[in-house]
Amino acid sequence: MMNTRNILQKIHVQHKPYSKEDFGTSPLMFYYEVTQACDLVCKHCRASAQSHASDDELSTEAALRLIDQVVSFPRKPHLVFTGGDPLKRADLFQLIDYAVKSGLSVALTPSATPLATRKAFEKAQSVGVQAFGISLDAPNATVHDSFRGLDGSFEKTQEMLETAKLLRIPVQVNTTITRRNFELIDEMAEFLTQFGGVMMWSVFFLIPVGRGIEEERIHPEEYETAFAKLWYHANKKPFAIKTTEAPHYRRFVLRQGGNPLDVPRPFRFAKEDMKNPETFSKTRNRAPLGITDGRGIMFVSNNGYIFPAGFLPLNCGRFPENSVVEIYQKHPIFKSLQNPDCYKGNCGYCEYRFVCGGSRARAFALTGNPLESDPDCCYKIGQDPIYVGS
Repeated sequence: MMNTRNILQKIHVQHKPYSKEDFGTSPLMFYYEVTQACDLVCKHCRASAQSHASDDELSTEAALRLIDQVVSFPRKPHLVFTGGDPLKRADLFQLIDYAVKSGLSVALTPSATPLATRKAFEKAQSVGVQAFGISLDAPNATVHDSFRGLDGSFEKTQEMLETAKLLRIPVQVNTTITRRNFELIDEMAEFLTQFGGVMMWSVFFLIPVGRGIEEERIHPEEYETAFAKLWYHANKKPFAIKTTEAPHYRRFVLRQGGNPLDVPRPFRFAKEDMKNPETFSKTRNRAPLGITDGRGIMFVSNNGYIFPAGFLPLNCGRFPENSVVEIYQKHPIFKSLQNPDCYKGNCGYCEYRFVCGGSRARAFALTGNPLESDPDCCYKIGQDPIYVGS
């Protein structure tokens, strides 16, 4: 029987670099929300997670068949098991093991609850998980725990980061920017340097969906201030930095003469990264591809509904009645999202539409049309926006 090390080596060989030519046939990132069950009550939760699993959650058999379909894409996507809290699903490790042995690279996003033990992390590692996504929204307990709706979450999250470091499991830290923590970006960047296993800081910008409707977004001009801070730290810190639902960061970086990271790094981690994190940031940049909701990204909910992204809950079909491959390749919504010339307003004629394109999820949440211009982008062609704050 092929051991986990050989499986991961096989995956590395199979995964040629993702390119723009893949947009119309295969997503780079496939997110499977294995459950909506979670013991946290996060203020900005996309899924409005609940304490128990939904009655119509995909069965083990159906989940395995979904994985089979993911494998059948012309180019195998990276598979992220997310939630809710995926550790609340009893067959999680069976699903991960099956996905890895099927040739997929797999990441996991555990929640900061008592289920996230060292034993659970070791089990995930043993069945082939290549990276963890761990959420941390502030450099202090007061703000972070207010986000998560549970006292002690900040302390537990630090414990998870330390455990991942000890086990040499690469981590992507996910931070959602809202009015609560906008002023803490610099402090967060400094705080993360103490965790040697952090290889990527993924900074999410709030989409008003789920419980996030009640959170306050920052102003469009403040994005530019946030981008300036992130770009500064991207050139100073030992971890890479990317944004989620703020693709206009790529425009900002290009206008600074930089080269924005577009392909999520955790799946390209190597043991050398863990041994020499100080060299990591010197090799992290690559050409921007323009990946965004439905364009290189696909999401399947716990009960099989197929969306362009988790933050863009536009129902395009349901598994197993519909094939995820056919939906990605042929559904009108996916095809329009994959062609930036279909976008409207500023996003439709902006010179950066093929590397940015704006947040399709935010456009949908605020205008009802996923092809409309991103309401939180203040860029005007040929002009640099004004930064707010210092």
